Amino acid sequence: MGSSAKFRFEDFEMWRLAVDISVKLFIIADMLTDMKKYRFAEQLNGAALSITNNIAEGSGSFSDKDFANFLSISRKSVFECANIIAVLNKVEIIKTEEKEELFDSLSHLSSMITNFRKSLTKK
Repeated sequence: MGSSAKFRFEDFEMWRLAVDISVKLFIIADMLTDMKKYRFAEQLNGAALSITNNIAEGSGSFSDKDFANFLSISRKSVFECANIIAVLNKVEIIKTEEKEELFDSLSHLSSMITNFRKSLTKK
């Protein structure tokens, strides 16, 4: 049997972490949908998917500068997710412990994206 196709983004630890975080955020979004908090759910789903999508899309760029721009968008989506989580915690939809765990993961992911982006722009 031949080997299956592989995309460049699959090799990035930041993309794999982003997928893991997104899964957790999708679960929260599903809970929000069940609570009829549709706007929150839609916004969280979109922002979470934007993180992974922009890493993947950027990895297909023909230039490091273009890839760096996609990473900037991805990082902004990390901050959007953090904001939504903070608001959900403030209105007591998610517990403080869950917020803190997600903040730790999102902060780590933001650093990974920033460091990778810097490595692209130094060339």
